Amino acid sequence: MLIVMGKVLTEITRLSEKDCFYIVERHKTEFTYPLHQHKEYELNFIENGKGVRRIVGDSVEEIGDYELVLIGGEDLEHVWEQGNCRSTDIREITIQFPGDIFGNGLLSRNQFASIKRMLARAGHGLSFPLASIMKIYSVLDTIASEQERFIQFLKFLYILYELSVSDDSRVLASSSFAHSAKSTESRRVQKVKQYIDDNYSKPLKLAELADLVGMSPVAFSRFFRRRTDRTLSDYIVDIRLGHAARMLVDTTKNVSEICYECGFNNLSNFNRTFKAKRNYTPREFRAMFKKNKVLV
Repeated sequence: MLIVMGKVLTEITRLSEKDCFYIVERHKTEFTYPLHQHKEYELNFIENGKGVRRIVGDSVEEIGDYELVLIGGEDLEHVWEQGNCRSTDIREITIQFPGDIFGNGLLSRNQFASIKRMLARAGHGLSFPLASIMKIYSVLDTIASEQERFIQFLKFLYILYELSVSDDSRVLASSSFAHSAKSTESRRVQKVKQYIDDNYSKPLKLAELADLVGMSPVAFSRFFRRRTDRTLSDYIVDIRLGHAARMLVDTTKNVSEICYECGFNNLSNFNRTFKAKRNYTPREFRAMFKKNKVLV
């Protein structure tokens, strides 16, 4: 069931309070479900869906023959739409489960450390590579038809663990769009990221940010890249683009206004950077979200 909460539909899932998860397997010829969000985690597998367009937050991509994505976070809107898919038999397996499925007790145990980290990252949406999908495919293939519920739960737990130790899972939505927490990072990184979040609309200088944590610009630049696997300039651009994407979705401000309010000082550069990072121009991105919301 779907209800309107603010500007995006909120799905009321079929997950019972007495169940650990809800699993459904479907065979379809097209995707018709609208842009939505829900409080439960969702692991979504799609087979034979090459060309389907996946939207998770401000990430918009065309998927291949196999797709596996984990979504967590009540405010992360997502949808799979037909796109360029021509398949007449798309297989989809969806597993939804509550955030407290393991409670704080189990997640604090060493054996669950990798799963805990994965669930935290799922606030952005996580996409898993083909190698990871193939590793669990035989279990995923039979989990929906498993009649013994306890065995089904063990299979689910195995899937989560194997995915949690995947080396190549990829974050989808930007942090400024998904409003994801940074509590797992070092205090210095958190402090700089919070400052950038609070001041993304203003000019940001390396020396200024380095001074926040008592480091030289050169040392801080190396430190930031080592801790985040990204350059500082790339991170600032992504934060600004995330806020721009959110404004394109949630406001009626024109592209030029959004450009300058998000810290870009050149409209042409903003359009070019947005398309390079999001695969669509700002206007195309807004139109795509508007179309999905009209379906409501």
